[in-house]
Amino acid sequence: MAITTKTAEQALKSYYLSAVTRQLDTGVNPLLAQFRKTTENVYGKDVKKVIITGISPSFSAGTEDGTLPTSNGSTYATFTTTLKNLYGTIEISDKALRAAASNDGAFINLLNTEMESVVESASFNFGRMLYGDGTGLLGTVSSGSDNNYVVDKIENFTVGMAVDLYNSSSSLVSSNLIVKSVDIDNKRIMLSTTVSGAASYKFYAHASKGNEITGLATLFDSSMVYGLARSTYPTLVPYSIRSETLTENTIQSVMDKIEARSGSKVNFIVCSWGVRRVLIDLLSKSRQIQPLELEGGFKAISYNGIPIVADRFCPSGTMYLLNTDDFAIHQLCDWQWLEDEDGSILKQIPGKPVYQATLVKYAELMCYRPAGQGRIYGITEI
Repeated sequence: MAITTKTAEQALKSYYLSAVTRQLDTGVNPLLAQFRKTTENVYGKDVKKVIITGISPSFSAGTEDGTLPTSNGSTYATFTTTLKNLYGTIEISDKALRAAASNDGAFINLLNTEMESVVESASFNFGRMLYGDGTGLLGTVSSGSDNNYVVDKIENFTVGMAVDLYNSSSSLVSSNLIVKSVDIDNKRIMLSTTVSGAASYKFYAHASKGNEITGLATLFDSSMVYGLARSTYPTLVPYSIRSETLTENTIQSVMDKIEARSGSKVNFIVCSWGVRRVLIDLLSKSRQIQPLELEGGFKAISYNGIPIVADRFCPSGTMYLLNTDDFAIHQLCDWQWLEDEDGSILKQIPGKPVYQATLVKYAELMCYRPAGQGRIYGITEI
């Protein structure tokens, strides 16, 4: 069978879409895989979720022939946030397509390579966004100039990614800069292009400033959560403590206080790599560490039956104690190919002998019970 853009589109629609959707939903990040996906509470471009901000006051004990208790309504509030536009693109050159035109194996390898690239990029960026504040901030410049910069959060950078640089007044300095190399030990990145930057300048994911999903940093550090002020609604405030030394008693104490404050029970723990090393050293002294296998094939260690996963994007010295049942990915639909009016998904890039197809998903992460989540930070890593 002759290989054309039409046969490529058919393969992308009929086979690769379902395969890559499964991978993107469950295989890119262990924390993301725990969250339920739903189309509920989606209204146009927004997600609106009505929550109860406290226990109902409509229960009491009375006498056998006394007056019945007065009915008091529950107190409600509405979480409101905007669906985020998430995209993944593949590119196939006309030359590569023609070279594979008479070879089914080469054609399949061509598409496999492109789809693997999309999944790899999604894995990195989804993982990063889960711990972010929705702004797309990657890191702040500590020092450097030209194309060589030291940043405060090196874990958010990887070779080949595109970034935008903003100055201390939040004005765009330069856009679509490509990261050429990443020095993890010295927290240094090198750009492929020389750009005028300075200390306190900020790098953002390209074209993503203010457009990313709401991550854990918003729940724990922002004054506003889903359009509501935390100062007005105490139930929006997660439990957070600083503890340089991590002990089993500290972990259990945080879990107990989360349950006492909100009724929520921790069922998933994520931490930085350095904190995991502390935890393994701690637990190995008193028990045999049992590995767990999670959905998506991810590995975890167990603390009293609760999986603990280390994530490169979790802030250093930090452990999050979560009830994943309180979270959901609200989406307008699952991953789809962006289509023209005639149903075409492969489009030639103007002026270039290259075809491009774009995966799209309109979604947002929402936590219904912020007070049911906890954090230990400031842990001394090993």
